Amino acid sequence: MVLGDDTVDAVLADLERAPIGEPLRATLAFLRKVTREHEQVTPADVRALFALGVSPAQVEQALDVAFAFNVITRLADTFAFEVRSRAAADVGAKRLLTRGYGG
Repeated sequence: MVLGDDTVDAVLADLERAPIGEPLRATLAFLRKVTREHEQVTPADVRALFALGVSPAQVEQALDVAFAFNVITRLADTFAFEVRSRAAADVGAKRLLTRGYGG
């Protein structure tokens, strides 16, 4: 599934009201919890995703991507990386989208 720029902006602005399906919304909320409150994550969080129809493989893929971005973010913060412009970030994002995140 590829989301358009408007949908991505809506998700970033307000996950609860963004025009996306409940399985994706719940998965993104789960990833936020894993990132910001990892000590609070329990098996019940994953079971809730399964109850919405998210497969174990989808949970694993979402965690893989979140892990990669969390590592990148922490390294960027550590080394004080700067994004020079939104256009430069968009070029990098499009490159990732064409190549994909996984196998």
